[in-house]
Amino acid sequence: MSEEPPTQGTEDQKREALLPGIDGPEDLHGLDEAQIWDQAIASEPAPQRWIAGDEIDAAFGVVATFTDLKSRWLRGHAEAVAELAEAAAWRLELSADEVTQVRRAALALDLGRVGVSNAIWEKPAPLGLGDWERVRLHPYYSERAFAHSQALAQIGALAGAHHERLDGAGYHRKTPAAGLDRATRILAAADCYQAMREQRPHRPALDEAGAEAELLREAREGRLCPEAVDAVLAAAGHRVRRRLRELPGGLTNRELEVLLALVAGQSNQEIGDALGISAKTAGHHVQHIYEKAGVRSRAAATVWAFQHSLVPN
Repeated sequence: MSEEPPTQGTEDQKREALLPGIDGPEDLHGLDEAQIWDQAIASEPAPQRWIAGDEIDAAFGVVATFTDLKSRWLRGHAEAVAELAEAAAWRLELSADEVTQVRRAALALDLGRVGVSNAIWEKPAPLGLGDWERVRLHPYYSERAFAHSQALAQIGALAGAHHERLDGAGYHRKTPAAGLDRATRILAAADCYQAMREQRPHRPALDEAGAEAELLREAREGRLCPEAVDAVLAAAGHRVRRRLRELPGGLTNRELEVLLALVAGQSNQEIGDALGISAKTAGHHVQHIYEKAGVRSRAAATVWAFQHSLVPN
């Protein structure tokens, strides 16, 4: 029979029963202020050694390997996502520094899975509500694992955003499209594709055609970035047709030009001068944009443009 904490007695007795070995509040003093990262660095045997370049990549490879140990279902996932995401990032002409960030974040993206029970990850049935609440925490754990290092926090933040979606329905922050840069969109698409190609306890892996169809559906329904999806599919060896850009709200290409000038703060006269049209015609375009976007002001039109990823990064 298991022992139950006493229901009667002094507060000190109750505390001792619940927290054996802790004498009182003084033993907990400073716990919240503890700098775990600083303590870990300080505990390294002398002489301390700094790493750079390829050694940093190797260290993130170790992080990916450590994550693999969590479950046999995860083996090789982070490395495969890193390859896809890096290739897609080059295709979309991200800078060399951005590509490096994407690759390292991909290797670290699932570190937070270590903080969630294998009873959830290896459940052979659809997850329940309580399970999903725990699953939604793993990107947060990944982000926080690097948050105390000024040099690594940006990579952690990118890794922690790999389940965000353009429609704001992702996790853990529910960040909408306007807050998701191209690196984040690439990482999300690469992780999504690779996960589809892998078997899980509750479902079989999709073949190449099935994963392609599913990823394209995610883009079509506004959850994944079409540009990132095309780049990831191309990196995975799929033949990708050149996509004709479909503008939201039925905007014309001319109206898009006017909208971008509006976002830049130009007046109707300035827009007209730049596009070779009259200020009155520019004003008509602005009114059509308002109607199609369902807004009534330049400020609201600007927000709408960012929400629909119409403004170049």
